[in-house]
Amino acid sequence: MKYFTLLVFVLCALNLSSQEEKMEQNPPYHQIPDAPESFEAGNVAARMIDGLGYRYYWVSKDLRAEDLAYKPSEDGRTTMETLDHVYGLSKTIKNGPLKLPNTRTKEAEITWEEKRLATLENFKIAADILRGKGPKDMEEFEIIFNRGDKESRYPFWNMINGPIADAIYHCGQIVAFRRASGNPQDPGVSVFSGKTRE
Repeated sequence: MKYFTLLVFVLCALNLSSQEEKMEQNPPYHQIPDAPESFEAGNVAARMIDGLGYRYYWVSKDLRAEDLAYKPSEDGRTTMETLDHVYGLSKTIKNGPLKLPNTRTKEAEITWEEKRLATLENFKIAADILRGKGPKDMEEFEIIFNRGDKESRYPFWNMINGPIADAIYHCGQIVAFRRASGNPQDPGVSVFSGKTRE
């Protein structure tokens, strides 16, 4: 029995490693997923996040060190600082459907490539949970902030006009930043169709 348990553990670890490797080679949102068949509340919210994920995939693809360091003015954020902010927003977007609180905790440093992948995965996790959910389900997906011993809760409405809209806005900023730093976004990107001409 001990060897069987060990074998199952090894197989699970290999499978997880294989999935992670596949995700790294082909991160989510190269193109937007097919549209759902119905306009359920959760499908609409998921589609907004899918649109954000597609925008983020392409605006963050093939950024060079000089692009990440670019900032439009002395007191403005760099592209990397803006991407860090979007990463933080992606965690809030993911935590709502997972019903997890947002806390201020110091995280381990990760590379830019790891951060990009984590941001895309956060969007996908959130969108996948929301798909097919009805209005009653949406009421359970609150934004929860824990600051010390103080907790505050906000309805999913605030997720739409807050973190989701904010992340879309910042993707637009990064489009402009990378154009200014001499590395414009792929001209084949179509946010209308959610597909990229290659």
